[in-house]
Amino acid sequence: MDRREFLATTAVAAAAPMPKLDKIDKLAQAANRQYIELRRYHLLPGAKQRAFSTFLGEAAIPAMNRAGVGKVGAFTVVYGENAPSMLLVLTHPTLDSVATLREKLAADAEYTRAGAAILDAPLSDPAFVRAESTVLRAIEAMPTLEPSSGAGTNAPRIFELRTYESHSDKAALNKLKMFNAGEVPIFRKTGLTPVFFGETVIGAKMPSLNYMLTFADMPARDAAWSAFSKDPDWKTLSGDPQYKENVSAISDIILRPTAYSQI
Repeated sequence: MDRREFLATTAVAAAAPMPKLDKIDKLAQAANRQYIELRRYHLLPGAKQRAFSTFLGEAAIPAMNRAGVGKVGAFTVVYGENAPSMLLVLTHPTLDSVATLREKLAADAEYTRAGAAILDAPLSDPAFVRAESTVLRAIEAMPTLEPSSGAGTNAPRIFELRTYESHSDKAALNKLKMFNAGEVPIFRKTGLTPVFFGETVIGAKMPSLNYMLTFADMPARDAAWSAFSKDPDWKTLSGDPQYKENVSAISDIILRPTAYSQI
């Protein structure tokens, strides 16, 4: 290609319109789907709760990153089941990453040294109560987690974690089909900024799916949900008879990120 052909080609490319959102979503569907672990630690109040949070930020999350886990979100509960707890969102490339993380952390000398006060706590004086995990597989329409624009900053923001339960596997798969059929772009255009969508593969309340959204604050959250409910594309999609009666229960919690959250 000579210089004139190159310039002509470049000019055409520069003038070409940006791809539509549905085309971007189709490109996204070609990516490998992550596994997303929702890990909730039930904590002891007061000084032990603060010590465990420090352990997560200074020892556990850096070690998880070294072990191959991607971005890790760390959140406290603002609204919902509000007993002392901490929610972590871990992004795994494979199920093997989920299964082998504990062994990788145990072999990390820096982690065992930095986290000794928590990791070596005796039976008579535990550092926390229990941890429970739910493992999700990201959906085709959003195969990877997308950190909020404020990640790594002090920008104020909140997160909403929603769980949709279904009365049968068939109904749950139908709801997933609905998200993949075009619901995700409607979320985006109405201000419901998604962080992830995932079908539950291991955990409680199955069959179900979970997704997380982020907002600047509660008024922004309320305005976005109002815009979504009125959106004509949403009305068309939700009115499609094939998607009726695929969700039997909905629950949600509002979360605030910690200073060390990577999401």
